[in-house]
Amino acid sequence: MTTPASGVAQAKTTNATDVTFSLAHPPRTLLGDAWRRFRRHKLALVGSVTLFIIAILCVFGPMLIRYDPNRIDFKQRNLPPTLAHPFGTDELGRDQLIRTLHGGRISLAVSLSVVLVSITIGTTVGATAGYAGGLVDNLLMRLVDLIMSMPGLFLTILLVTLLGAKFGTIVISMSVLAWGGSARLVRGQFLSLKQREYIEAAHVIGVPGLRIVMQHLLPNAISPVIVAATLSVGGAILTESALSFLGLGFQPPQASWGGLLQTSQAPVLHYGYWWLAFFPGLMIFLTVLSVNYLGDALRDALDPRRSE
Repeated sequence: MTTPASGVAQAKTTNATDVTFSLAHPPRTLLGDAWRRFRRHKLALVGSVTLFIIAILCVFGPMLIRYDPNRIDFKQRNLPPTLAHPFGTDELGRDQLIRTLHGGRISLAVSLSVVLVSITIGTTVGATAGYAGGLVDNLLMRLVDLIMSMPGLFLTILLVTLLGAKFGTIVISMSVLAWGGSARLVRGQFLSLKQREYIEAAHVIGVPGLRIVMQHLLPNAISPVIVAATLSVGGAILTESALSFLGLGFQPPQASWGGLLQTSQAPVLHYGYWWLAFFPGLMIFLTVLSVNYLGDALRDALDPRRSE
């Protein structure tokens, strides 16, 4: 027979056990689950650290190096890597380390700007098409089809040639054809989310369309957009490098990673000055590889269907 005192004691024990369990196993959240899935990708963690180090070096490194990236010193020309010049010097005696870091500033700034502009345009077009539907959807999707059918690099080269190789014109030229994929992605998410019951309920109670888009549809569709933006950074870096390698990007003496590769062709081929191409190429390789690993990990981490 259970007495009142024993019942109270049992209840206290049960409550203490529940509190202990809740402290040992805190409630799961979407962000916590995403972080657990993300940290399983060891290569993505290494890539994130690598990308962070490269960004810090490019932003703050030039402030700590005493060399001028454009200072010519013929006495120091074509030196291999040394303690004084860890990346060597070029045919004009300029320090390659400071020029590589300055080039990283340009290349990273261009790629991030292109991704920001293209994702903004693509999200706007995709959200409009997905929410409006009907004729608006058809017209905007035919525009996307037209944009995605054009040869991207060729049109970028044409626009840069016509508008000039400046930061703004290069960003605009690279962004013109880069938003089609994100537009399709956002449209697909909106078409799926519009069928949810809470969206239909919002329409029934008279919630304005703009509020539905901004507060309900767009936040739930943003995860794949983030992944697409991350993966687009690598492509933007390669496109900018290709423009500079072809001599159509930023013009000397302004350095970029692609421009450094372009000016190193003859010295490397004729005289074997390998360091002129190795270090800019290594920075491009590490950055693009790190961004791709990061994008793959984010794609898995932000997918709630992934098993724990």
